[in-house]
Amino acid sequence: MNKPLRAVAIFCGLLVLGLLIRANWLQYVRAPELASDTKNRRVQIEQFSTPRGDIIVGGRAVTGSTETEGDLKYKRTYVNGPMYAPVTGYASQAQGMTLLEKTYDGILTGKDDRLAFQRFADIVSGEGRRAGSVVTTIDPKAQKAAWDGLTDLKGARGAVVALDPRTGKVLALVSAPSYDASTFSGGTFNESDRFVALGKDKSKPLANRALRETYPPGSTFKILTAAAALEHGVVSDVDARSDAESPYKLPQSTNKIGSEAGDAVCNKASMKVAMQHSCNNVFLDAAAELGQDKMRETAEKFGFNEDVYSEEFGDLLATKSLYPEDLDKPGTALTGMGQGSLTSTPMQMAMVTAALANDGKLMQPYIVDEVKGPDLGTLEKTEPAVMSEAVSAETAQKVQQMMEFTAKEGSAKRALIDGITVGGKTGTAQRGVDVDDEVPYGWFVSYGKKDDGSSVAVAVFIDPTDMDISRADISGGRLGAPIARKVMEAVLKP
Repeated sequence: MNKPLRAVAIFCGLLVLGLLIRANWLQYVRAPELASDTKNRRVQIEQFSTPRGDIIVGGRAVTGSTETEGDLKYKRTYVNGPMYAPVTGYASQAQGMTLLEKTYDGILTGKDDRLAFQRFADIVSGEGRRAGSVVTTIDPKAQKAAWDGLTDLKGARGAVVALDPRTGKVLALVSAPSYDASTFSGGTFNESDRFVALGKDKSKPLANRALRETYPPGSTFKILTAAAALEHGVVSDVDARSDAESPYKLPQSTNKIGSEAGDAVCNKASMKVAMQHSCNNVFLDAAAELGQDKMRETAEKFGFNEDVYSEEFGDLLATKSLYPEDLDKPGTALTGMGQGSLTSTPMQMAMVTAALANDGKLMQPYIVDEVKGPDLGTLEKTEPAVMSEAVSAETAQKVQQMMEFTAKEGSAKRALIDGITVGGKTGTAQRGVDVDDEVPYGWFVSYGKKDDGSSVAVAVFIDPTDMDISRADISGGRLGAPIARKVMEAVLKP
């Protein structure tokens, strides 16, 4: 072979070798990455080639699938979509997935590794791929009570979270305004336009206010301040008069903060009376005396400054509620009444309330009870787990006494239920730099208990920005307490 032919042969051999190396690289090394790439049309075709499995609430499916034209054969449908959207999330051919739809996509498409044997059996039998299902902890009556309560407040933005204090089960998770994912679950231009319009809506219907938005908790945080003061010995007798004057002069400042109940009621009031009338001075003074480290330590035991869900819960991860670091003395005092740079999700305030109702034991919240295969066999079962011992049982029971007194004789009366022991706390949280120009938020937290030990803890958050309501009528007790009462009744009086 002459020299030019030899060179051409070697060059062609190198090209073939390069082609073989590239083919093997794509087939064996990058195959998993390419197979899961969202831009790979084959992935979408496969994903929507069969009906998705169901998300179950109260024994009934709140999701479904319907056949469509085109290569993406099935699209998702939802029952009472807006009410359950903060739980299910959405599965859209064009917009992707969120929340339970995303976290449990492998189960709901039948592609989870735990279903491998089932898939093989289905192929052999000719049945085709079958999906599993996700059983939630949501109580449908509590969810509806929360949804109806919020949406009856015309124009309100808000959230409701209800927990079982003994287990951590999420019994209700509502955010309003909301969206119906059925309207954009397909891949048409019209459906994409609907999704884009939702994203531009100033009322933020796509936002999950229960899990993903944080706000100053206002006076609802006083139940945590009370727990911190009792746990660290700053207060020992909730009936003893305090030294906190009203109006209260902030440390290192000339600013004085009063209370709606008035100085005559709040001046040097006991912590029990201060809780009853939501006197700011007593809780400002308690936080100032505790100091930022002890306040933060107690807040973190209730779940602040950490993720509510562990990483294994994927897209259900909640935004952290923050008790800030490096506070000065005035800033620390302000956190005692739930203001300053303190922020919380409605989920977090439900956790605080649940832990106090559960004698100081904070349970890990969870929203999925079981994951089942196509044959309805259980693949995964969530067991209740203790997240922390937030405060002692003695401390928690003293806070319970004050919350129950506040429900009977104070600002939380609208939450009372015949035959049920109810504890509650109202909250009105200021926002913005100029509080006179910004409407405040309304909060309400409560728990209900029956003699048989069953219980529920509820947090209600209301943003009245779009409501036709006077500033004087914005309060957690007036707006939030009736919603909390209906949710507690739905759970405890089925």
